[in-house]
Amino acid sequence: MEKPTAILIAGPTASGKSALAVRLAAQVGGVVVNADSMQVFDGLRILSARPTKAEMGGVEHRLYGHVDPAASYSAGAWAREVEPLLRELFDRGKVAVFCGGTGLYFKALLGGLDDLPEIPDAIRRRWRGRGATEPPEVLHAELARRDPAAGATIRPSDPLRIVRALELVETTGRPLGELRGGKGRALIDPAGACKLVLTPDRAVLRERISRRFDMMLADGALAEARAFAARGEIALEGLAGQAIGLRELLAHGEGKLTLNEARDLAVTRSRQYAKRQETWFRNQFGDDWLRVENAEAVDLDRLAGEPRR
Repeated sequence: MEKPTAILIAGPTASGKSALAVRLAAQVGGVVVNADSMQVFDGLRILSARPTKAEMGGVEHRLYGHVDPAASYSAGAWAREVEPLLRELFDRGKVAVFCGGTGLYFKALLGGLDDLPEIPDAIRRRWRGRGATEPPEVLHAELARRDPAAGATIRPSDPLRIVRALELVETTGRPLGELRGGKGRALIDPAGACKLVLTPDRAVLRERISRRFDMMLADGALAEARAFAARGEIALEGLAGQAIGLRELLAHGEGKLTLNEARDLAVTRSRQYAKRQETWFRNQFGDDWLRVENAEAVDLDRLAGEPRR
């Protein structure tokens, strides 16, 4: 097939995205670009399943493990990093191979996410500080007062979204409904891109998730969790602190769970997360995305003639 302008590989956790990205990047002379909201963070190589040097297979990888977990990061921040990176890769004659399981990152890439403003540091510090010290119900009541429509759609038990909404409302002086219209600017030409979403058999995926977490434990996930906790509450209370397996392993370290109990809880959470990802991709990605059950069987030279399903 004609060389694509970009390759997009989405799919649930443990579906084989990373290995496929390396193989296709090597085939087209590309660079793998992370599109996973957990793999951007430093300190979570094992628990976020970030590719190891050996798994990278000599292929250049970008936007992996470069964000301080205490820092604020979002799909918008990711898009702002991707834009100059795309110009760089174009100038070098490289194809960007985006790989990840975060649907909002792909929406940002394709223009389906609003171009929201940067939050001033003073506003961010104030609301993040309140988020760390006040019950989410109190902050939710504040959001409902400032933006009733947002308060009606965001759950009182979702402190990260509540704080993010409060930051945006204060920064812009406008309700979220006016800021979010899904009319952002596309960073790539969708027509020239090869877009794949992996759809592995559910039983196969469940087994792969279980096996992968056992490999994480063998690779030192417990020590990584302890080292991450030593970074302090700001890191633990942020987005990176939601990494699957982190809280479970820390509970084991505190004597609240046996290692087997922590392992089983983490595996269950991973399977639930994979199911939510599958639902999101099914509902949000249209017929211009090629559904692929077996990542290992993908042949880029034959993709152009494959029917959508």
